[in-house]
Amino acid sequence: MQSVLDNLRNIFIIPRMPRLARLDAPGALHHVMGRGIEKKKIFFGDQDRSDFLSRLATLGEEKWMDIYAWALLPNHFHLLCRTREKPLGKSMRKLLTGYAVNFNIRHRRHGHLFQNRYKSIVCQEEGYLAELVRYIHLNLLRAGIVKDIKELNGYPWSGHSALVDKVKRPWQDTRYVLSYFGKGAKGRRNYMRFGEEGISRGKRPELVGGGLVRSLGGWSEVKALRARNDRQASDQRILGDGEFVQAMWREIDDRGRDNLRVNRQKMGLGELAERVCRASEVSVNELRAGSRRQGVIRARDDFSQVAVRVLGYAGAEVARYLGVTSSCVTRAASQEGHLEDLQIRYDIC
Repeated sequence: MQSVLDNLRNIFIIPRMPRLARLDAPGALHHVMGRGIEKKKIFFGDQDRSDFLSRLATLGEEKWMDIYAWALLPNHFHLLCRTREKPLGKSMRKLLTGYAVNFNIRHRRHGHLFQNRYKSIVCQEEGYLAELVRYIHLNLLRAGIVKDIKELNGYPWSGHSALVDKVKRPWQDTRYVLSYFGKGAKGRRNYMRFGEEGISRGKRPELVGGGLVRSLGGWSEVKALRARNDRQASDQRILGDGEFVQAMWREIDDRGRDNLRVNRQKMGLGELAERVCRASEVSVNELRAGSRRQGVIRARDDFSQVAVRVLGYAGAEVARYLGVTSSCVTRAASQEGHLEDLQIRYDIC
């Protein structure tokens, strides 16, 4: 498939779209999805599922996030959660990295377990939280893993069984979800009725991503808006109305500016250079002397990406430190890169 896309790009000059940065802020509601590489299984049996679930439980118990819904399918998982002070990326690294290492040991395999990065969509709570809880749990029924709602009620590998009080999970915030449906036993009955009503609604593709079409529920709504000349802000990383999208942009921008200032105060370019060079096994002199050795070039690109995009330094300032042109730093900093991986590698919070 990739070679076909590459050929098409050569013929039609199709631009490569840069991968957008993740959105996150304390209190943000996220629909997270992770899939096995090449759509292969990430859960072969209960031992795998138990391992994954114990790690997810730790995130809930240690208050890294509030967990509302989740489902484990053979080759992927769904999770609906709300972040607290810990960033989503840090929580997911704790969950997925440890699980992948143990999975490889158990099954005597090597290499990546998950396909690319996990997908995360920031969701507007009003109008979407209850729908997402239902959608995530009914995935097991749609996939044929359970045959009916009665079996789903007792199925141990989704959050639904805790919501209907068949399994006790103190780390799952069932109280908050059920509060949408009423108090006490009445709320639970209403939730169960709500779940059953969703079976006939099918796959609900509008709930697996962001952007205007999904947020509005389909193209017909988008066309109706355009007919009224009603322009709404949209973002493929956000499921919500235009007002919510703009509010998220403002919050992320404000926090981003604050974080850049804080991070810059925490670390100077000299300290960053030492960390990058130590991990890359090159010398600081090589990094700053224009060496064209492959390992040095990679280290210089990493240094530029982190300095500009994480620590908030100006490209010209980074270029002066490295002894290269500003255009070299701009090119390196604008590359599609895994900033989260670089932050882990060089121990930058």
